[in-house]
Amino acid sequence: MSLTRHLGRGALGFGLIACALVLSTRSGGFSLLLAPAGLLALRGCPMCWTLGLIETFSAGHVSSDCDGERCSLARHR
Repeated sequence: MSLTRHLGRGALGFGLIACALVLSTRSGGFSLLLAPAGLLALRGCPMCWTLGLIETFSAGHVSSDCDGERCSLARHR
């Protein structure tokens, strides 16, 4: 995946989550429906997205491994 696409997914995902939190004080719980859409754009947890960004930026020199509860990075030589 390209760095541009990864950053675009991050901007969309974090933007939707931020909108959900900000708008929840004005429009109630209905705006919280934006949060799952944000998580869908991030393709899971924000930490896994961040590790994927590092992996994308390093161009394959580092890879991430997420097993549901924990994420870790492995360095390739």
